[in-house]
Amino acid sequence: MDFELKDTPVMATFRKEVRSYLKEIVPKGMVVSADRSKYTDEQHQMRRGIAQGMGERGWWWPTMPKEYGGGGLTMEHAIVIDEELDEYELESPGDASVFAAPSILIWANEEQKQSFLKPMLTARITSWMLLTEPHGGSDLASTKTVAIKDGDEYVLNGTKTFVGSDRVPDVFWAITLTDPSGPRHQNLSWFVVPTDLPGITVQPLSLITPGSNTVFFEDVRVPAYNLVGGENNGWKVANTHLELEHGGTGSVRRNRLMERFFKYLETAKVSGQLISKDQDARDSLADIVAEWDVRRLFSLRNFWQRHARKPGTYEGSQSSYYGKMSGLRISHAMQDILGYIAITKDPQWYAAEGWLELFMRSSITAVHPGGTQDIQRVIMARRMGLGRTVKEEAGQIV
Repeated sequence: MDFELKDTPVMATFRKEVRSYLKEIVPKGMVVSADRSKYTDEQHQMRRGIAQGMGERGWWWPTMPKEYGGGGLTMEHAIVIDEELDEYELESPGDASVFAAPSILIWANEEQKQSFLKPMLTARITSWMLLTEPHGGSDLASTKTVAIKDGDEYVLNGTKTFVGSDRVPDVFWAITLTDPSGPRHQNLSWFVVPTDLPGITVQPLSLITPGSNTVFFEDVRVPAYNLVGGENNGWKVANTHLELEHGGTGSVRRNRLMERFFKYLETAKVSGQLISKDQDARDSLADIVAEWDVRRLFSLRNFWQRHARKPGTYEGSQSSYYGKMSGLRISHAMQDILGYIAITKDPQWYAAEGWLELFMRSSITAVHPGGTQDIQRVIMARRMGLGRTVKEEAGQIV
């Protein structure tokens, strides 16, 4: 069976338009590197400029409604845009708005959609999601960050950790405890929090992969207007972005790491012989290709399912679980093939210009974010009705 995407006439015409536009607006000096320290403020602004240019055309969120800054386009258009952005290794979008925007579209009132959604869909603001707390790990419902109503404001106090990236965004969106004595899952609320409010401290973490932080809230006063979905209804709002974070977004993108890895192996040698000619190495490479292709097909299915507005069950967590575990298996196979070269950052010896070493680290940490592998297994079991009389329903997504 042929699973590969092929252009329709509509896609072929649109692709020419998108390709021409990107060729015009992508700066010649834009850097793509495994070393995030090379992403200077200037480089960051280059990417923001591209995103905002796409946003003005409705191409940053092509299938979202036009009235909120999206393109009102079809899945075919979304595929073309994502593939063409991938040629420049640009994310679409490249921050946590990918999870926040659908949550706001579904759960916010009309005035909030105009206030919060439009800036996200047009790439005028960036966001982080603040979910995990020091005590709770993947148990999101155990949130202890409190939001107590005081007149027209909520006062936030608490700590969120393992969040964000290397640059503080314009807004956070956070799950908080608004009824400390209320029943589990019915005592949480979902807020959009501007990052310039007094009482917010962002502390970078020193971990094996870059770009993670702890955020402290100390008497942060958030307008009640910024409560999305209603008080104590935050678990339902969270289920939308969790569904997407747990693999529900899918992707049509190429596997850049695999391309870099195989290109490296074209010339890499051990004891004067090409590694790619060694039979044991070739056997391991076959396993790696099979692992990556299964991941790709799961992701392709979920991309189609989401943009075709098809209801899902366990598919997101299935993709997430397989991706987490196959990442570990692939990293072990790569290290078996290359030895210490796979894990060095030394420019004299590193493989694939440092991308492989970064993958070695990331394959370990990737098991935990967005719900651990055990969380994904639990979700799959509940969605299939295992051990329960009623199957768990998937979160509502667009």
